[in-house]
Amino acid sequence: MSLKLKSGFEFDYDNLYGEGKVTDADLKSYEADLKRAHEAMKVMREKGFIRAHLSKDGEPEKVLFSQLPYVEEGHLNSPSSMKHLQELTDHVKDNVDVVVSLGIGGSYLGDKVIFDVQCGEFWNSMTKEERGGFPKVYFSGNNIDPQRTYDLIHYLEKAAEVKKCHEGGKLKVLLLVISKSGGTLDTMSNFMVIYDELGKCADIDQEVVAVTDPNMENQTLLKKLAIEKGWPQYAVPDGVGGRFSIFSEVGLTLAACVGFDIQAFLDGAKDMDQACQNEDIWQNPAMLNAALKFAASEKHGRDIEVMMPYGDYMESISMWYIQLLAESLGKQYNREGKEVCYGRTPIVAVGTRDMHSMTQQHQEGRLNKVIQFLKVKNWKHDYKIPNVFPEAKKLADIAGVTMSDALETARQSNADALTGNHRYNATFTLPELNAYHLGELLYMLAMSIAYEGELADVDAFNQPGVEAYKKIMWPRLNELKKEME
Repeated sequence: MSLKLKSGFEFDYDNLYGEGKVTDADLKSYEADLKRAHEAMKVMREKGFIRAHLSKDGEPEKVLFSQLPYVEEGHLNSPSSMKHLQELTDHVKDNVDVVVSLGIGGSYLGDKVIFDVQCGEFWNSMTKEERGGFPKVYFSGNNIDPQRTYDLIHYLEKAAEVKKCHEGGKLKVLLLVISKSGGTLDTMSNFMVIYDELGKCADIDQEVVAVTDPNMENQTLLKKLAIEKGWPQYAVPDGVGGRFSIFSEVGLTLAACVGFDIQAFLDGAKDMDQACQNEDIWQNPAMLNAALKFAASEKHGRDIEVMMPYGDYMESISMWYIQLLAESLGKQYNREGKEVCYGRTPIVAVGTRDMHSMTQQHQEGRLNKVIQFLKVKNWKHDYKIPNVFPEAKKLADIAGVTMSDALETARQSNADALTGNHRYNATFTLPELNAYHLGELLYMLAMSIAYEGELADVDAFNQPGVEAYKKIMWPRLNELKKEME
């Protein structure tokens, strides 16, 4: 059983739904809740309203992520904002040598997804011509790691020496700093150290692009700095939490720096949003996914979700999904203030790599997991495995099939083995790994989380637990500073 869209995107739920799994009776028991959830999604799209949602300051706040796929005047993504992104593309191409993207949470995880799908692991080892004139990209600001920060600075200094010797001129480095407030400890500590150290290097020309809160009336720290220093600015929009921000300028600025097809990405999200407006659960991928996962958790105890893409460059999708699921649904209280301690636990795995490390636990461990596979149907590049050692029978047996066929055979075998031992699993299929289908997938997952928040009666758009440690951390940092003075 599967739900397949016209685009070729497919959700195969045969190993998650049916006798001995999530049943018709399970879904029937949520019929009224699902209807209310679907109506809530309509209101969210039309008015940006989600019942009982408040900002971290306790004020009413709109939820606007569902607006992002639609490029229209007056929207967060508009023709003028697309033009502004194109200006960034035009500036970095053939002009900037290195972009350092500084962000944490969705400002890192979403950007890393785009980088991996567009560029891949060996991007920075390619020549500028092979990269189409686009710069190398390095990430920072997602941890306060002094050793890695030193290594990055040291690398850039050495790269500047090499450029001076072989090409002449200075190494041009763009620091893409992403922080709504400008006070994010992890991001801004790295930014300040890198900005200061690179500024001391005579062979480096650095510039800064700030992605921050655009509010002019109540300017954030980074906004004030950007105005004072004359840095180009892009928006971290209100009403879009970091885990949903990949469809905004938070993710699209990095996309602009590597030649990612932004319009196709948003088109994929838009087409998925339209599919998710269907009130028939069997034709609505997000509602169906949410209902099956919620029922698996609440009625069958399968409250862990292993997101397991088959393909190295999709591991970052799992990392992005961890934040989406954990921050959105891991809530101590429901919207009436009752303690519920709700939340499914997300885990990253990659096929076939983790079939050799985690599958033993998936296959025979506790019956508390749903394994969510992600596969690509048609790979851009593929190889037929050659019979280069015919004298070795076991290796000869492998020969003659393509790598993609071998990959899918391994995935299907894993799924069948899990199903044979009462282990729930499902599969998302992307026709190709490209910007359009990535937009489809990520938007469907985001909308699924919105539906599940309604089913669980928790606010899927706040993150009070994240604020708890910050209230402890900042006074301690101030005390530490006093002790060092």
